Amino acid sequence: MKKIIILFNILACLMVLASCSKLDVDVESQYVKDNFPFTNSDYAALFGTMYSNLSSQYGVPYWRMQELSTDAAIIPARDGNFDDGGQYRQLHYHTWTIDHPNVRDIWQWGFGGINNCNRLINLTNESSVSATQKSSSLAEVKAMRALYYYFMMDLYGNVPIIDTFPVSSLPGNQTRDKVFEFIEKELLAVIPQLPIKDNNNRVLVYGRPTQAMAYALLEKMYLNAEVYTGKPRYADAVIMADNILKNTNYALDNKYSDIFDVNNGPQINETIFAIPYDQQIPGNQMTRFGFYPALAAAYGINVGFSIAMSTTPEYYNRFNLNNDIRNSFWLIGKQYAPDANRKPDLTKPVFVAGTTTQIEITPDLILKPGKPMDLGNTVADQAKGVRSVKYWPDINAIQATRLNGNDMPLFRLADVMLMKAEAILRGATATTVNGELQTPLVLVNKIRARAGASLASSVDLSTLLDERAREFSWEAWRRNDLIRFGQFETEYPLPNDVLTMNKDVTRRIYPIPANELKLNTNLKQNPGYPQ
Repeated sequence: MKKIIILFNILACLMVLASCSKLDVDVESQYVKDNFPFTNSDYAALFGTMYSNLSSQYGVPYWRMQELSTDAAIIPARDGNFDDGGQYRQLHYHTWTIDHPNVRDIWQWGFGGINNCNRLINLTNESSVSATQKSSSLAEVKAMRALYYYFMMDLYGNVPIIDTFPVSSLPGNQTRDKVFEFIEKELLAVIPQLPIKDNNNRVLVYGRPTQAMAYALLEKMYLNAEVYTGKPRYADAVIMADNILKNTNYALDNKYSDIFDVNNGPQINETIFAIPYDQQIPGNQMTRFGFYPALAAAYGINVGFSIAMSTTPEYYNRFNLNNDIRNSFWLIGKQYAPDANRKPDLTKPVFVAGTTTQIEITPDLILKPGKPMDLGNTVADQAKGVRSVKYWPDINAIQATRLNGNDMPLFRLADVMLMKAEAILRGATATTVNGELQTPLVLVNKIRARAGASLASSVDLSTLLDERAREFSWEAWRRNDLIRFGQFETEYPLPNDVLTMNKDVTRRIYPIPANELKLNTNLKQNPGYPQ
């Protein structure tokens, strides 16, 4: 069903380009005058690339750069297994190199997406459709290009600005504040041409840029503006939040679990922008890496998963509010098969294979002496580390791909609300939306109430950061949050650890990959890395 929705969305957008006649592009281009596509399927293949590229790397290497570099997630070795050349411990200890595979792959992913958007802009500009149709199509592509640029600015800081296709000369770096200015200008310019989500078009706009998506991205930028540019923009963050909050077609969903379910999609009220997946779309491997594989049969899954990824005890300890439904999306303690409501069925304990010993997952990450970030690989060692089932395991996953069908939300209303609360705590003025004065306490307690958690009596920045940890666990925002709060260098030593964290603040941005510096001598390496 999701594949049909995705295709339908793309076709609905691309039908406006049905009468192109002349393209002034190199003959090496995929499409030239003699073979430019005329069918809806061809248009879907052409414009769908900016979405397929996004999904291809977001759920694994991009996610790892944002989460494994923090306290939220860790992939320890298991008697040497899952060490993979030390790339995961490099992220954990902030000792990544300029040829780290994720650093290299995500640079190529991001600028590949940007270059593809530039190509699509060029093709659209050369088409013969009406000015209105052209404006709408260009707005969608430029919003996607802005999103890619945000990823690159957030991760790498000083990156090139490339807005033409083909590129006539090798670009040099631009300062981070210049990249910020470029993204901001692009988004503000296209917002009037982007669709507004309502109950009649929610399927059509799902997984595509809307006005709310642009506002949410701008809110994220303004909240982090002091990090990116050195200049606070908290009042502007509140303005962007209110642009979304006044649209009553967005609302917190009653069931937190629905947002991340296998069958999540356009029916989710609070999703502003999501990356769609199914068992055939590569990218979402949350269950493959984060589930405890010995529980697969008990959860109705016939796929082999990794033993590796968990969270740290320090991060899990933040899930300490009474009756908070978010506590239940971690696997810890004695394990039971889930019932129809996805709660542990206490009549169905799950045993270690071939024994009558019940599986028990423990939060401790006690390393083997002398081994770098290695827990060992006995049955007891395998059960070390709290696992996440926030993205509920997909019983339709197949062994060949081990992929999930859960869509991954990138922007959702809860984030808009907590970002607004934080902006107010940092100096912006509380505002009234739809007749309600939205103070930080009001906003935080809306999030807690939906989770069934005890309400807060007061809110400060520390409270807010912990609330973000609970609400957005494993949603690829932890690195962003910790940097903004000045806590990215906080170390939580593991027992028997032989390694230490690199606490140099230059690690708040990643290096430009070594191969890119060789290919383009106009690029300059970020501070703190080999020049």
